[in-house]
Amino acid sequence: MNIKISLFRNNLYKWLNSAKVRYSLLAIIILNAIILGMETSPFMMEKFGTILSTIDNICLTIFVLELILKLFSVGLRFFKDPWNLFDFFVITISLAPVSEGFSVLRALRILRVLRALSFAPRLRKTIEGFVLALPGMSSVIILIAIIFYIGAVIATKLFADEFPIWFGSIGKSLYSLFQIMTLESWSMGIVRPVLEVYPHAWMFFIPFILITSYAVVNVVVGLIVNSMHDAHSEEATKATDSYRDNVINQLNEISKRLDKLER
Repeated sequence: MNIKISLFRNNLYKWLNSAKVRYSLLAIIILNAIILGMETSPFMMEKFGTILSTIDNICLTIFVLELILKLFSVGLRFFKDPWNLFDFFVITISLAPVSEGFSVLRALRILRVLRALSFAPRLRKTIEGFVLALPGMSSVIILIAIIFYIGAVIATKLFADEFPIWFGSIGKSLYSLFQIMTLESWSMGIVRPVLEVYPHAWMFFIPFILITSYAVVNVVVGLIVNSMHDAHSEEATKATDSYRDNVINQLNEISKRLDKLER
């Protein structure tokens, strides 16, 4: 009986990971994303609210069944895979009850769309590369935090009296400096009005923009790109090693057969 159950679980695992099932689930995820988007329209909800809710519930039911089957097929190993944990988290949020206290969690149902990442190998490698870059980014993040803190203290002391809305406190200065770093309305919105009162303020803002918007951000982008390259290189190396091992095994098998023929 145990052998039959084990065989059934192996076959179930292969079926769940087959191309047909994976592409079908990906299509359902895309359909569900469209439905969730349509539910934000009052007009669509007024005309087709019942149908949209029914389709959404059907999609959720399929996701839950797929999760249960996957959990049954692999057992506790299910929780060792980060992508399985991610799917489990997203589906658990989707099952939150509809009530006032859980309205925010229900709004997070759109996170189901992110399940598409686990079905697209290239997207998975992109995310894995980004995660691998996080340890290297820690020092850069600390550097940015120090630069922002120093800049916020300087800006608050220099410009708080005339521009309390932007630089009246450390928190306001940090937010304004973040806007400046993103280059969103930084010139006409903040810097030029400050320059009209403090003509030499450019000596603060220009170096800050060069350091944060260009130098540090480019370092972060470089770290992410290198991590993604390393992730793809590791995958290629594994594929090469697997192919080499298969060739060696085949050659060994041929050698054994030749030895038997010679005898």
